[in-house]
Amino acid sequence: MSALQLAVANRRNEKKMVELTLPKNSKVVEGKTWNEAPKGGKGKWKTVRVYRWTPDDGANPHMDTYSINLAECGPMVLDAIIKIKNEIDPTLTFRRSCREGICGSCAMNIDGTNTLACTKPISEISGQVTIYPLPHMSVVKDLVPDLTHFYAQHRSIEPWLQTESPTPEKEWQQSKEDREKLDGLYECILCACCSSACPSYWWNSDRFLGPAALLQAQRWVVDSRDEATGERLDDLEDPFRIYRCHTILNCATVCPKGLNPGKAIAELKKKMVERRV
Repeated sequence: MSALQLAVANRRNEKKMVELTLPKNSKVVEGKTWNEAPKGGKGKWKTVRVYRWTPDDGANPHMDTYSINLAECGPMVLDAIIKIKNEIDPTLTFRRSCREGICGSCAMNIDGTNTLACTKPISEISGQVTIYPLPHMSVVKDLVPDLTHFYAQHRSIEPWLQTESPTPEKEWQQSKEDREKLDGLYECILCACCSSACPSYWWNSDRFLGPAALLQAQRWVVDSRDEATGERLDDLEDPFRIYRCHTILNCATVCPKGLNPGKAIAELKKKMVERRV
């Protein structure tokens, strides 16, 4: 084939390529500037840009801009968001609860990284603060992601003790050594930072369980008190449920509790291979 024929063939193939378009009203546009720092005013002012979207008006999502005086605000990003809602814009919607990094409610994408707003210091962010909801999840409103599917996947691994032995009079006993095997697993707060940062979960969330659910699966598989290890591994024996993990380890990078779901998934895969040998 001559160079000219090859060029013509390539042009024809280009015309056959699929054209992908974004859904209607999905482009994020510039929003409203609610206030500005006073010129020459006292205090230390910080610009905060927040993703806004509501299903009620059919408009595009937009980035609203706020200015807050850090001298009159707590040290964490959540403090800034609460200050905005209380003093500037009462329509801003977000989740929060404990403010201690325990409940996982205020998980957001802050300065480009999934984290908890209540444990993210404003001082660690140079320049303006940019806040989005957790990525690659449907948004209920503003900074509130829809976690229905995420919680359903967690329930699917049956995260509770399963036994066939008679229930003891007091409690199920466990040695100190067996208890230590749960460290790095039981601390998960189901904030969804890891799963929403995982590329494999972005593309296969309908079938791949994701880092959070699989971390919890490993937590129950290694629990010496549980007697359903075989059934739990059988349930994971699927090309997608566990094996879509490619050890990218975004999950470990963003986990606000310092856990490593990628390692837990690797241990699960190892157990699944060992029982075949």
